[in-house]
Amino acid sequence: MLPELAHKKPIDRVYPVVKWAGGKRWFVSRFGDLFPRDIIRYIEPFAGGAAVFFSLRPESAILSDANSELINCYSKIKNNPKKIIEILERHQKRHDEQYYYSVRDESPSCKYEQAARFLYLNRTCWNGLYRVNKKGKFNVPIGTKSKVLLPTDDFYAASRLLSRVELIHSDFEPVIAKAEDGDFLFVDPPYTVNHNNNGFVKYNEKIFSWSDQERLFGSLKKASQRGVKILATNADHQSIKELYELDFDLMPISRNSIISGKSSFRRQTSELLIKNY
Repeated sequence: MLPELAHKKPIDRVYPVVKWAGGKRWFVSRFGDLFPRDIIRYIEPFAGGAAVFFSLRPESAILSDANSELINCYSKIKNNPKKIIEILERHQKRHDEQYYYSVRDESPSCKYEQAARFLYLNRTCWNGLYRVNKKGKFNVPIGTKSKVLLPTDDFYAASRLLSRVELIHSDFEPVIAKAEDGDFLFVDPPYTVNHNNNGFVKYNEKIFSWSDQERLFGSLKKASQRGVKILATNADHQSIKELYELDFDLMPISRNSIISGKSSFRRQTSELLIKNY
């Protein structure tokens, strides 16, 4: 069990609590100097694992995502981390293949049970992938990881950090519209073009279309005109470059693709940084 008094420790380093496909932990460690230092309010409309948020630890923030289970998870950690820890301890004691699939098939009515179930599946499924079938049911098979509570977990510190946050379950457009002069937008959407053959087109094409990419560009252009500082990532693809090149500064960066379950299939890929400051 995590120490009862952990919530009294000052907020120093807080690790993301969720593993997310396309997450930006690697980006924070390599390109942390790209973030502005004078952030009035941090806004992230594609929260995912929120690695940048947990690294920057802003005093005021909006985290939003179209995934209602993800936002509920953050909300319940924010409200009562002790309860989340207790449920995860129960999952840890019972975890095996049969138990995993029984939990995967459940639909608990309690919001805290929902949040802990989301975390349990996220930490023990194949590669931390979030995927649902046509009925909206989570259908990722069990993975190789068996630890439900991790050495890096500090749910009390995460709760305190999330207490500064407005959590919103929403499409990205109205959230970006909230951004004002002096705010900082970090935008990391699903990549939906054939991104150096890394497989993301197959994973994302049904949840973020090309018309969504065009809507996103329009929203960011308007936000930039309002004086919002913007740092976005996207696929390093000619179609994306043509969308943004007249209005933003572009910079390709390299990384290792980790969406594949086999290390032999993981490869060096490139992404595109889009910024206006």
